[in-house]
Amino acid sequence: MNAGRPVFSQLMSLLPLPWFRKCVQRYRGDHYVKHFSCLDQFLVMAFAQLTFRESLRDIESCLRAVSRKLYHMGIRTAVSRSTLADANESRDWRIFADFAQVLIGQARQLYRHEAFDWELEQTVYALDSTTIDLCLQLFPWAHFRRRKGAIKLHTLLDLRGNIPAFIHITHGKVAEVNVLDVLVPEPGSFYVMDRGYVDFLRLYALHQGLAYFVIRSRDRLQFRRLYSHLIDKNVGLRSDQTIVLTGPLSSKLYPERLRRVRYFDPTTQKRFTFLTNHFAVSALLIAQLYKCRWQVELFFKWIKQHLRIKAFYGTSENAVKTQVWIAVSVYVLVAILKKQLHCELSLSAMLQILSVTQFEKVPILEVLNEFHDDPKIVTSSNQLSLFNF
Repeated sequence: MNAGRPVFSQLMSLLPLPWFRKCVQRYRGDHYVKHFSCLDQFLVMAFAQLTFRESLRDIESCLRAVSRKLYHMGIRTAVSRSTLADANESRDWRIFADFAQVLIGQARQLYRHEAFDWELEQTVYALDSTTIDLCLQLFPWAHFRRRKGAIKLHTLLDLRGNIPAFIHITHGKVAEVNVLDVLVPEPGSFYVMDRGYVDFLRLYALHQGLAYFVIRSRDRLQFRRLYSHLIDKNVGLRSDQTIVLTGPLSSKLYPERLRRVRYFDPTTQKRFTFLTNHFAVSALLIAQLYKCRWQVELFFKWIKQHLRIKAFYGTSENAVKTQVWIAVSVYVLVAILKKQLHCELSLSAMLQILSVTQFEKVPILEVLNEFHDDPKIVTSSNQLSLFNF
């Protein structure tokens, strides 16, 4: 990275631009565009994410104040809020969704050897969704309740590196379990889910796709025990059984055997019952894998605190999805930077530094090291530790 370039330009130099151009060409994003290209749109929106801009007017005012520096940041044209609003409304959001998947693929390659709490060769995913409330009058397409709008972010989180491997955006009325219809199972991988995803037809589709699932069982499950296996009650286990479903419908939807593990958590004093189609790993590991599902909850909390996905710059479905996917791209790009620089700072600390150093012509590594070496800076004990690798 050239020390004579602004920090923003150094960060954006990590973007695989040939892939970005392919995504633009795929959806004819720059067709008949003369000035404000899709790349300019991405850079401006990325800048807004990194510097926590509040509105289109805020973006315009900030960039006009540094108009002489825009060329060195890679933005080749003046930015107005009307032009940016039109671009967000009209240019296909799939351009940025496809490009985010390219960045996600790069990040997962970098984090594939990340240390995991248990020695598992298989990939472990946590699947969950979060709801972002919207004003129904401004976002009439985002159906949720009678007088309330919302969108849902259905996310599949790779627990090695906490990188989102899959994101599906829907309006608020779509049930969580429906995302299993668009999810392509990865053979040999574990999918950890809460009981909101209990649908035996869809779980059997995962099983037939040679994938494993760990899911919390619902109450009053109708089943018949075939075998009971030895357990160590000193570690919290209460039972480890091989079962078949006996419900009039569930037995037809999932005709194969299942494994039922009961666990008592001494910390929360709660009892849990899990179902899985994996019979080889230990019963304790099944309970521990489910406990890892909390990482996706922390991921949702983190992105809502540190990225602009709760207040939107446009009201159309296209504008909202464009903003969300560019926010995801920025998150993954900073994760790539962290890995490539072998930085020990958390992603939240890195984003805070980048937010105030975008125009500095100093190597990014030097900026991050100066922050890290300052003994006066103390990390709050309340700060999420999800990304402290």
